[in-house]
Amino acid sequence: MLSVEDARTRILAAFSPLQAEQISLTQSLGRVLATDVRSRRTQPPTAVSAMDGYAVRASDVANPPVTLDVIGHAPAGGEHDGDIGAGQCVRIFTGGPVPAGADTIVIQEDTEAEGDKVTIKVSVPEGHYIRPAGLDFREGEIGLFAGQVITARDVGFAAAMNVPWLMAHRRPRIAVLATGDEIVMPGDPLGPNQIVSSNSLTLASLIEARGGEPVLLGIAPDDRDALAAMAAGARGADLLVTTGGASVGDHDLVQSVLGDMGMELDFWRIAMRPGKPLIFGQIADTPVLGLPGNPVSTVVCALIFMLPAIEKMLGISNTEQPRMTARLKTALGANDQREDYLRATLEHDDNGSLFAVPFAKQDSSMLSRMAKADCLIIRAPFAAAAAAGDIIEYLPIPDGMARI
Repeated sequence: MLSVEDARTRILAAFSPLQAEQISLTQSLGRVLATDVRSRRTQPPTAVSAMDGYAVRASDVANPPVTLDVIGHAPAGGEHDGDIGAGQCVRIFTGGPVPAGADTIVIQEDTEAEGDKVTIKVSVPEGHYIRPAGLDFREGEIGLFAGQVITARDVGFAAAMNVPWLMAHRRPRIAVLATGDEIVMPGDPLGPNQIVSSNSLTLASLIEARGGEPVLLGIAPDDRDALAAMAAGARGADLLVTTGGASVGDHDLVQSVLGDMGMELDFWRIAMRPGKPLIFGQIADTPVLGLPGNPVSTVVCALIFMLPAIEKMLGISNTEQPRMTARLKTALGANDQREDYLRATLEHDDNGSLFAVPFAKQDSSMLSRMAKADCLIIRAPFAAAAAAGDIIEYLPIPDGMARI
């Protein structure tokens, strides 16, 4: 059986960043930049005041108190037309352009105004409360870089740089096909031996949260012709993901049917728990990822293999999944030859130390445990028994684009 790391490497090697498309800044949240974004303006465009007060010459207020003539106003968005001479000042407001001749700002709390004159009570050095031109950024500077995921703060930054359009990698279209006579969609009539399908909806949510576009193909019955017809709906998709039927039993038809459709199989078994029967191959130009049918196996394999593939297509340069550490709350026995991913919660003790608490039952059908889990504890193949308090590695479970 293939190791998890080898399987992940081979899967990611099949993908590359998708082509770029122009998008509006208002639609850019969560998208991945395909090119650097350069500022189209200098901010601030000229020296401005950081406070409400008076624009003065520092030499005029070196020996306070001193009374100056107020010769004009400089509000934000306006300006005082003319220079400031000896013994003169301009009433200025936050964001107002600093008039020519002035070299510092006295805040209004340190002054006393009367008519067209103001008494300055303190001395201030040159440059006090002045934001120089280009303090924030300058025209032509790179503000956002290719490969980064656009956050709400980035949207504001791009707007401030006067950038209305961005080039982002196209969102990958991921076709999702569930299989099996035993499953029906939520709300549909249930037979006595049927279960409600959760895998396709879970996968669609994960795909959308990570920046892809899910295409739900429905549920294919355990019938070769029906499965082939529904799988054909993935033509043109950037990835076909199936759930169920990935093994080689009499009712596990995915590998066989897709093989008849021309799938070149790379591998179909990996040394992990949950998720041993995992298919990876390619039909024409469409990669195929066949996930196990058990709900927890589906989610775990999607987190470890599907999401990094989406990130690669989105142009995210670093698809490495962050491994973090915590102390183990309860003892664990020795592991066998398969890499194990234990569902667990995280908690802090009274001293602030972080502990991972594995669920006592780790059955791959227990979606309720998966829904409550904060992380996956990683147990390497043939890992020795671990005692409570030992340091372990875990993968956080992300719910969106943000990498926890």
